[in-house]
Amino acid sequence: MRTTFLALPEGVRLLLVNHLVGHIGFYLLIPFLADYLLHDLALSAAVVGVVLGVRNLSQQGLFLVGGSAADRLGARGVIMVGLAVRALGFALFALGGSLPVVLAAAILTGFAGALFNPAVRAYIATDSGSRSAEAFALFNVFGNAGSAIGPVLGTVLIAAGFRISALVAALIFVVLAVVQWILLPARPVPAHESGIGADFTTVFTDRRFWAFTFALMPMFALQSQIYFLLTLQAQDSAEPRYRAAAVAALFVVETIAVVALQVRVTTALVRRPRRGPAMAAGMAIMGVSFLIAPAAAGVVTGVGSGLAGTVLRVTPVVAGAVVLAIGVTAVQPFVNESIGRFAGNRLTGTYFGAFYLASGLFTVVATSLSGAVLDRAGGSLTWPPALLCAGTGVLSAVAILGLHRRAVLPDADIAYSGDRT
Repeated sequence: MRTTFLALPEGVRLLLVNHLVGHIGFYLLIPFLADYLLHDLALSAAVVGVVLGVRNLSQQGLFLVGGSAADRLGARGVIMVGLAVRALGFALFALGGSLPVVLAAAILTGFAGALFNPAVRAYIATDSGSRSAEAFALFNVFGNAGSAIGPVLGTVLIAAGFRISALVAALIFVVLAVVQWILLPARPVPAHESGIGADFTTVFTDRRFWAFTFALMPMFALQSQIYFLLTLQAQDSAEPRYRAAAVAALFVVETIAVVALQVRVTTALVRRPRRGPAMAAGMAIMGVSFLIAPAAAGVVTGVGSGLAGTVLRVTPVVAGAVVLAIGVTAVQPFVNESIGRFAGNRLTGTYFGAFYLASGLFTVVATSLSGAVLDRAGGSLTWPPALLCAGTGVLSAVAILGLHRRAVLPDADIAYSGDRT
C-alpha cells in the first residue's frame, strides 16, 4: 500500500489524505445528528426525516452542477470552495437552535459534497493517468478508514455536547480548505468554446457512457444496503441488549475487510487491460453476498441465548458483509477509472457528476423497493429481500459482460475515443 501511495502524483496523494481526514470530520458529526435534532431541539421524527432528506437531496441532486463547475472553473478551486461551504454548514449546526437554521446547515453540507466529490474524483482520474485504478483503490481505503475513525472520535466529543462536535468538524474542513489552497497543485483548465448546455448535451447523448451507467448503477444501491438490510439483519439476529454491539461489529468488520483487501484485490486485477470481467465478477459477488444470511437463518435460529448465541446468529450477517466488501473492492476502482476514460480530459467532472446523480436516484428507488419487499416478506432474514438484491447484482454482472463483449467499455491502456454514436 505504501509503495502504491508513493508512486502516485503529489496532488493525488494530498487528495487521498484529504479524503481520509474529511471522512473523519464528516462521520464524527453526522451519525449523531438525528439524535441531536430529536432530543436537543425536540423536533418530530417527521421533521428530522425532512432535514436528513434535504441534506441528501442537496448533495445527490446537485452532483452534476459540481462536476460541471469543476470542468469549467478547475477542480482545485471547486474542491476548496466545497470544503469551505461544508465548514460553514457544520458551523451553522453548532450555532443553530431553530428549524430554519438547521435546514440551511443541511442544505449547505449537502451542496458542499456535491461540489467537491465529483471535483476530487475528476482531479484524481486526470492526474493519476494509467494508475487511476490503483489511485481509486486507495481512495476507497482512505475513505473507509475515515468512516471508521470518525464515529469513534465523535463518541468521545459528543460527551461535551453536539455543538462542540460540530465546531470541531467545521474546524477540520477549514483546515482542509487552507491546506488544499497551499499545497494542491493547480492544473490547466481545458478551453470550452461552447456553453454549459453543449457540455450537458455531450454527456447525455453519450450512448456508451449511459449503457455503462445503467449497468453499474446497482453498485451503490447494493453497497448502501449495509446501512439498511444488513443492519436490520444484524439487529434481528441479536438479542435486544446486544443489538447495538452487533451493528457495530458489522461495520467494523466490513471496514477492516475493505482496508485489508482493497489494494491486494486491485493489484491482482489491474494487470488485465480488460476491465469488464473484473467489474462483472465484483457485481456478482456483491449480489451473492445477500444470500448468506437467509441461507444460514434456519440453521442458527435457536442455537442458544446470551452473548454466545448472538455471536453465532450474527456471524452469517457479518460474513455477508465481508463478501459484499470483497465485491466492492473488485468493482469500485475500475468504475471510477472507466468514468474518467469515457470523459477524456475536458468533461471529467461532468461525467462523474452525471454518473453519481443517476446512481443516487437509483439507490433511492432500490432502497424503497427493498423496504417494501421486506415489509411484505415479514422480516429482514427472509428470502425475498435477499433475492431482490442478489438478482440486482447478477443482472448488473450480465449487463457488464454484454457491454464487454460488444467492446463498449474502455480498456485500461486506451483512452476513450469520444465516439458517441
